[in-house]
Amino acid sequence: MDTIFPDSSIKYRAIESEALHHAGYIFIIALETLTALLCWVGGLKLLAASGSSANEFNARKKWAIAGLTIGFLTWQVGFMSIGGEWFGMWMSQQWNGVESAFRFSSRSLPF
Repeated sequence: MDTIFPDSSIKYRAIESEALHHAGYIFIIALETLTALLCWVGGLKLLAASGSSANEFNARKKWAIAGLTIGFLTWQVGFMSIGGEWFGMWMSQQWNGVESAFRFSSRSLPF
């Protein structure tokens, strides 16, 4: 939060513990890894069921849906809501990831 507006009233929300920074970073990486793994498993299960009935194909969507849900929550809740709003990431010219988070989360939607 060192690059948000200088007169911002939310500077008290800054986390200055290096250990918590690393823990948060590792948590984000873990969520993104879990997203990738679940989506890969889901994709492979769907590929294996490509010649099956519609009911069986739909039943195999669970893994992919779980992966997409975790990915969406990571980017929408983690980056846009917590990072963007709680920590004021939108104010930073240098560290603003809100636009990227929106692009990532909106592209995973089926419509």
